[in-house]
Amino acid sequence: MAGLLIGNSVAFREVTEAIAIVAPVDCAVLLLGETGTGKEVIARAIHDAGPRRHQRFVAVNCAAIPAGLLESELFGHERGAFTGAVSQTAGRFQVADGGTLFLDEVGDLPLELQPKLLRVLQEQQVERLGSGGRATSVDVRVIAATNQDLEDLIQQRAFRADLFYRLNVFPIRVPPLRERTEDIRLLIAHFVQRFAERQGKKVVAVPDEVIATLIHHSWPGNVRELQNVIERAVVVTTGPTLRLPQPERRSDRAAPSSRTLAQVERDHIVATLHATNGVLGGWDGAAARLGLSRTTLISRMQRLGISSVSGLRGSANQSVVSGSRSARGRPRAALADRTRDPARVAFSTGGPVAQNETQ
Repeated sequence: MAGLLIGNSVAFREVTEAIAIVAPVDCAVLLLGETGTGKEVIARAIHDAGPRRHQRFVAVNCAAIPAGLLESELFGHERGAFTGAVSQTAGRFQVADGGTLFLDEVGDLPLELQPKLLRVLQEQQVERLGSGGRATSVDVRVIAATNQDLEDLIQQRAFRADLFYRLNVFPIRVPPLRERTEDIRLLIAHFVQRFAERQGKKVVAVPDEVIATLIHHSWPGNVRELQNVIERAVVVTTGPTLRLPQPERRSDRAAPSSRTLAQVERDHIVATLHATNGVLGGWDGAAARLGLSRTTLISRMQRLGISSVSGLRGSANQSVVSGSRSARGRPRAALADRTRDPARVAFSTGGPVAQNETQ
């Protein structure tokens, strides 16, 4: 566990102490924290320190799998259960039998699947799709994680209260990087060593001014964003001393500004959206460049008022990034963005809109 968890700040020590308490106890754990804070790392640490450490650790991102496929992915299916089901397939619960199942972004779990998940958690039995009600026993420890306020989703009728109580047996709040700046120096050293070895380089020094620059950054993408910055820095470093990529050097050495943090964050997001031609998702989309999930990026765009739009050519189906919500209480733009591939944002004077790219 010590090799996975890096940090000795007060905020992070509270997390490691909670891990030591709950790891030996076979109960559900709910990890709460912003995107990029390292919730999967914490989940793996709990697994590795517990009695199931010699069994499988299986991770599922509930937001990354289309709703129509998620039931089969989690619970499995029988041959002929649907078109293309040519053989019996075990779901993630069966694959993790005896070990740990990590449900990331559990707040994005479709409402219609939540009762079935609740039943599995209570009965430790799964029914494969098309099984005719035949149940298969499983022995799985479930660790769930979310960057959303599940109690708020309950009020919006987008998340079941009984499932929340079943998952929330032992909650752990994972602090954002801005609350544990004392750990940034350690994280820099760890990532520099990792990426230097991976790239076959020998980077042995990190200048004090580079460390100071990184410590004073706000890190909206948390540890994931820091990791990406260090990886880029190692790529551009040609000698033994780490240097930051040029854009970060210009930004961090700029003269102090009277603008608010929200204004700076808004400008940064808008600039990134322009740089990606409005692409939100994908490996090189705005969300990936910012170190955020796509749903979190849309939420921040709403909060920062990036909403006024003009349509892209040829598109007849647009969903404005605004505060309007669906009947289930979720932002319409977030629902639209999750089902569109790729998602794009068109700009006018005011801001973006998520929409389909014309074929």
